[in-house]
Amino acid sequence: MRDAVVEHVRDALLAAGLPDTVIVVDDSVATAATAAAVLGCEVGAIANSLIFECGGEPLLILASGAAKVDVKLVARELGLPKIKRATPEFVLQHAGQPVGGVAPLGHPVPLRTILDTELARYPVLWAGAGSHRAMLSLSYAELARVTGAEPAAVR
Repeated sequence: MRDAVVEHVRDALLAAGLPDTVIVVDDSVATAATAAAVLGCEVGAIANSLIFECGGEPLLILASGAAKVDVKLVARELGLPKIKRATPEFVLQHAGQPVGGVAPLGHPVPLRTILDTELARYPVLWAGAGSHRAMLSLSYAELARVTGAEPAAVR
């Protein structure tokens, strides 16, 4: 049985002019460490799609799996109000995808997105694709283009 959310992410990739790189694996890839182990890549090459609440609005930060996001730094550098951790319900409402499986695209409406500049070090990035068992791959330039993200240091 196909997962409708994963299929929506797959459709968003294709609509953005990218190839279908979505893979579905047997084990959960809900954390950067487990995803890297399953995919055989460095943890830093995992682009975590983290939804935060910023002034009541969603803020998507695409951060290297090797990074712990410094929300105070991001808020200060970008002139944003306080950034706080979003609840799973807030994430699902705004991303249409569950925590641990949030993709960088395919949301109900485009989200303001920040892209960790550390991710540029990796020729191939892996990101969630809408479920705890689905991932997609793309380059830093492709990720920046399809999300319209603002590049920034996040740690």
